[in-house]
Amino acid sequence: MAGGGLVEGQYRYGRTTDSYHGSMTTRSGTVAGLLLAGGSSRRMGRDKSQVVLDGVTLAVRTASLLLSVVEIAVEVGPGTSGLVATLEDTPGEGPLAGIIAGGQALRDTGHQGGAIVVACDMPFLSVALLRYLVEWDATGSVVPVVRGVPQPLCARWSAQDLDGAATYFDRGERSLRHLVTQPDVVLLDESHWRVVASEKVFSDVDTPDDLERLGL
Repeated sequence: MAGGGLVEGQYRYGRTTDSYHGSMTTRSGTVAGLLLAGGSSRRMGRDKSQVVLDGVTLAVRTASLLLSVVEIAVEVGPGTSGLVATLEDTPGEGPLAGIIAGGQALRDTGHQGGAIVVACDMPFLSVALLRYLVEWDATGSVVPVVRGVPQPLCARWSAQDLDGAATYFDRGERSLRHLVTQPDVVLLDESHWRVVASEKVFSDVDTPDDLERLGL
């Protein structure tokens, strides 16, 4: 799962009233996409973003999914997805550094809103889930929760939380746990996201064993 270092715990869930309307027919111009395709992939032994699924690398596949639901998307990584790419100012500092770099790249395009943040190592990620996150009616970040674990690397980060990431980084924070403590965050458990996705959609691949376990 794309937990970003978070662990199972007691979290305050957002609205229980269904705020998903399923009416989206065009790509969003108010929410962008941010693909995290960097990282050392030490546990995999090779670049995870270049794992091939049905003849397409995970980086290219994930970029295509993002561009199915948003008009603007950027990659934080070496530029293997086909998206406009940027790199972290401080490589090796984890996903928070990547989100800061990606957020700045989006601001440089003129985009001032939030973004769907996804890691490149989710082979079963779907357009349906991404559209669901884009469409959820909330001003704060929207974070799925799988088996009690929030998924900040498959979530919609609000503009405020994108812009505020650097503050946490400068304080020495490297995990993403601060996202779920924001007062306006919406945490969506299975009772919400299961209308568009199975748990398998949140699977990620970190090791060769993961690839084998998932039949890839």
